[in-house]
Formats: sequence, C-alpha cells, structure tokens
Amino acid sequence: MARKHYEPSEQSLEYSVTKYSTKEVKNTAIYKGAFQHSVTKDGRTLNPKPSQIIFNHSPTGFSWGYSGSGPAQLALALLLDATGNPEKAAILHQEFKRDVVATWNDQWEITTEQILEWVKKNE
Repeated sequence: MARKHYEPSEQSLEYSVTKYSTKEVKNTAIYKGAFQHSVTKDGRTLNPKPSQIIFNHSPTGFSWGYSGSGPAQLALALLLDATGNPEKAAILHQEFKRDVVATWNDQWEITTEQILEWVKKNE
C-alpha cells in the first residue's frame, strides 16, 4: 500500500518544533477510553487539539469502534503523543485507525509501548 507523503503546514511544523523537539518519549503511559468517548492518558484527559493542528478530522473530538473521522482523530492523537513525531503520526494514523482504533469496543486500554510496537511493525 503506497503511503501518502505528508507535507506539514507552516503551523504544524512550528508546533512540532516547539512542542516535540525536546519531548522525551516514555514507554509507561496508559491510554484508556470509556463509554462517552472520554480518553485519558495516565488518568488525565487527552487533548485532541495537538492532533487537530496536523489534521482536523473531527472538531468534536475522539471516537472509536468504526472507521470514521472521530477514530481517525484518536488514532492521530495517540500516535502523535506516543511517538512525539508529527510526520510519522500523520503518515501512519489511517492505518492505525483501521488496524487498532476501529476494532475497539466501549472500553479499551493501550500502552505507549504497544503503540510503539505497532509503529515499528508498520513503518
């Protein structure tokens, strides 16, 4: 499957440089989703805004369990947060949505380590 080349906007490049250039990625975070499409990372709400700067698939936030715009936003946010790499997240998020996010039921849990393992297998 040919991957679409990611051309970051000036705004997303500026964001990636200021927010992610010195970010230390740790393999210990636990992301969880619950019934009303609430997503947390280690107990704190995961903000969709950083991922919406790259692609605004879903202005209303995250969703999962199907292949729509909310799951695409969640896939992008999880990859962005776990990798700290906006370009990699943008390139891989649709595939991650299909393979992982679209398969989840009402409640789910995934670790940074599991996300990074998926990334390594799918780069």
